[in-house]
Amino acid sequence: MLRVVRALSVSVFSFVLAIPQGFAQQAPPPQDPLAPPVSQKLTKDTKKKMKKTLKELDSSYRQWLNEDVTYIISPEERNAFLQLETNEEREQFIESFWLRRSSNPDLPENDFKEEHYRRIAYANEHYASGIPGWKTDRGRMYIMWGPPDEIESHPTGGTYDRPASEGGGSTTTYPWETWRWRYLEGIGENVILEFVDPSGSGEFHMTMDPGEKDALLHVPGAGLSQLEAMGMASKTDRFTRSDGMTTPTSMGGTPESMNEFSRLELYAKVNKPPEVKFKDLEAVVTSRIVRDQVHFTWRTDYLKVTNDTVLVPVTIQVPNGQLSFTSKEGIHSATLNVFGRVTTLTGRVVQTFEDSVSRDFPDSLFQQSLKLQSIYQKALPLRPGLYRLDIVIKDVQSGNVGVVNSRLAVPRYDDAKLDASSLILADQIEHVPAKQIGAGQFVLGSSKVRPRLDGDFTTADKLGVYMQVYNLKPDDTTHKSAATFQYTVKKGSEQIMQFNETSAEMKQTGDQVTIERLLPLATLAPGKYTLEINATDTLSKQTISRTADFTVKAPAEMKTVANATPGR
Repeated sequence: MLRVVRALSVSVFSFVLAIPQGFAQQAPPPQDPLAPPVSQKLTKDTKKKMKKTLKELDSSYRQWLNEDVTYIISPEERNAFLQLETNEEREQFIESFWLRRSSNPDLPENDFKEEHYRRIAYANEHYASGIPGWKTDRGRMYIMWGPPDEIESHPTGGTYDRPASEGGGSTTTYPWETWRWRYLEGIGENVILEFVDPSGSGEFHMTMDPGEKDALLHVPGAGLSQLEAMGMASKTDRFTRSDGMTTPTSMGGTPESMNEFSRLELYAKVNKPPEVKFKDLEAVVTSRIVRDQVHFTWRTDYLKVTNDTVLVPVTIQVPNGQLSFTSKEGIHSATLNVFGRVTTLTGRVVQTFEDSVSRDFPDSLFQQSLKLQSIYQKALPLRPGLYRLDIVIKDVQSGNVGVVNSRLAVPRYDDAKLDASSLILADQIEHVPAKQIGAGQFVLGSSKVRPRLDGDFTTADKLGVYMQVYNLKPDDTTHKSAATFQYTVKKGSEQIMQFNETSAEMKQTGDQVTIERLLPLATLAPGKYTLEINATDTLSKQTISRTADFTVKAPAEMKTVANATPGR
């Protein structure tokens, strides 16, 4: 069954979240990666390789190609997709595929994509008949061309008075429908399609022959046309027509719409993917380059919640010197809009977040504040898997924006082995009141842990260390786990500091231990260092290791980090 995906319509600003990198081209010379695929003659080797790629595609990509967009993807696009080498390229292709069809590519949501999946949902709900609705002829036409302007429906068939163009006279019909569109782009005006259900099963198929709905077609002497009833024509003439139709001879000439070649042309057009007005992406790309003016740092961390859920804190840090401040009554203020979106590789939106964050400084602190950094965090619960993360920030005063598009690989924590969260280096670790546990920025469990994204500290600071260790084996007698933790600080290959502690001295919750430490840096000379933590389960004899780099500077070199405050 086709998945029905509906993108969330959440918008903070009007600009593109992601600019696709384009399509991988195997044949030289290299083409503009943002240009739409062009028709090319495929060699036997290329066709063979494409067929193999289709079989080996991940199920989500194969489903996207063969089900989600099978009616609207052009042959050139399909060939280009099957020649891509990596999932990253396929992800970019899918993003570009929807972008070219959007009426407004500057918006984060895609109106064409949303309407497409709405049509699939409607087709599945209304046209299923032993097979999914999207696979039926009516479902296919609805998905490709949208709802018709008029529908003439005869769900049980019955008596039918033929128009003169079909020979006149009365007959009995199978269930049938006629759909009419006043205008379809790329096809023309007054587009009429007919569907008939001769088996009575509810599966209406599209027909080129208006006579196919005649239930008395093969009954001699029944359902005669006017000319046949007057003896001026024979019913057997219907089966000798060169145009393939079985309608009786018309009484006043054949209208253009019934002409054999007109019908063939119409049915060829409606069965082709709708034409795509490939968007001129150059303007979009130029806008992206010119307006990507706010440069920021960011990171994601991963902490186990359940076997099927991982908490992913997304932390963003922006230099205050890049913000535009306004002054009023001695207070300098700046506002930053933050928008984030997490999507699957097929483009399904699974998480979005948006916040308006503000910074306010009095005159006396304003110049100093420009040397500071503002930090913001949003924690997202996600299932393990591979996603795409889009982050967009906008300085409200200047209109400048910053954009990040990245691969997001959320790990799976297996119960059968020792594992650990990300190792977070923080400039602040403190316990929070009971009512704040698990809520708010930087709060992980019962502690507030504010990451230092650049990893820069001074000799006057304490290095905050936070890490969770999972799946420690409990003792059969005491039902408590037993583990040792070794902390090593290195400068290059030289060991500078090392010490150990046991789980008995630490915060334990079932089979989990949480490391929360503040390491003084006063004894370290300025320079670059690496912290390595080795956690060993003394009962299962398993070891897990995490490392993180940091830099120690003299106090005068540092720029302090300040929290960003959501709202006002």
